[in-house]
Amino acid sequence: MPAAACKVVVLISGSGSNLQALIDNIAAGENPANIAAVISNRGDAYGLQRAQAAGITTRVLDHKAFSDRESFDRALIEAIDGFDPQLVVLAGFMRILSGDFVRHYQGRLLNIHPSLLPKYKGLHTHQRALADGEHEHGCSVHFVTEELDGGPLVVQAVVPITQGDTPDDLAQRVHAQEHRIYPLAVRWFAEGRVRLNEQGASLDGQLLAASGKVLHPLDT
Repeated sequence: MPAAACKVVVLISGSGSNLQALIDNIAAGENPANIAAVISNRGDAYGLQRAQAAGITTRVLDHKAFSDRESFDRALIEAIDGFDPQLVVLAGFMRILSGDFVRHYQGRLLNIHPSLLPKYKGLHTHQRALADGEHEHGCSVHFVTEELDGGPLVVQAVVPITQGDTPDDLAQRVHAQEHRIYPLAVRWFAEGRVRLNEQGASLDGQLLAASGKVLHPLDT
């Protein structure tokens, strides 16, 4: 299938800054992906406005309208599959997904997490890194599996931690790198360069290390 045919559905819950980075990357002609739709579980998510401004179809599926996680996820699968995407991108989608959902999109479901996985899975990653006296921090793009924040890594970006950093300082530095590596990972997938197989994630046919492709601040 041609790379340009790679349709993407993006799931959001909030401001959508990583969505915007992907929109900008595609608009600049640097990415052959095509965002077919943006779906949010919150009607007030600002990312919906970002999508609409870019002429992208949006949908709202309020999780509070469903009796349990499984019924919401079934409805979400139906909504996503209506756009027939090759890739589903989680961009600040604040829902824990059921095993059925994850298995349905195995190998075509990406997430970004604000830490150098496997360190600091879950929430409050910046505070935890500072509290532990870490010298570096960062973000990770990974394929989603049933293990929370535990799927095979595609790419990580490293940022230094400097004396006097606050969690907000660190968050801003990490966000800048998120906006760099998420479009990159999506582009690799759209170009057919990155894939998930039984051994793990591979780039250009070569199995990636456990940390994925690691980028540092001075890397281009």
